[in-house]
Amino acid sequence: MTAAASETEKSVASGVRVSEQWELVLTHRERLLRIARRRLPTMEDAEDCVHEALIRAASAADLDPARVGQFVTSILVRLCVDHARAASTAQRALGRLLEAHGDVSPEEAICDHAQASWIMENLMERLSTRERDVLRARADGLSTREAARQLNITGKSAEAALTRARGRIRALAA
Repeated sequence: MTAAASETEKSVASGVRVSEQWELVLTHRERLLRIARRRLPTMEDAEDCVHEALIRAASAADLDPARVGQFVTSILVRLCVDHARAASTAQRALGRLLEAHGDVSPEEAICDHAQASWIMENLMERLSTRERDVLRARADGLSTREAARQLNITGKSAEAALTRARGRIRALAA
């Protein structure tokens, strides 16, 4: 089935063609931008939320032409709330992080870095090749499964190597 045939089937099922749906939702863009600017901290965030709302509304299978304005406004307001919730969560996490670490003096930061370097130098000598490889893969941001695939070992072997490496790190840091 071609893309045009698929689009025709969608438009027949909903009663409105996709291009007509875009025309319907795009007429609300400026109004939506005004709403989003009042609710979000930056113009970029407002534009992102408006664009997302327009895309979601235009791709809705059962878009009612008589209620497009209310529908797209509802989508936008919910996206703005989601954005504010995510920003609040990030701010709280940052606050907890700063509280946990407090104000670290430059001397303490240098000592912490030196201690971490010393632990890494001494640790690498004590780890097996597999433990080192899995630890490096995890430090590079790979999951344990991805590390296992990359190293051609089973997931259980990777988890075991990571557990042993963590134990050695704890013992050395204590």
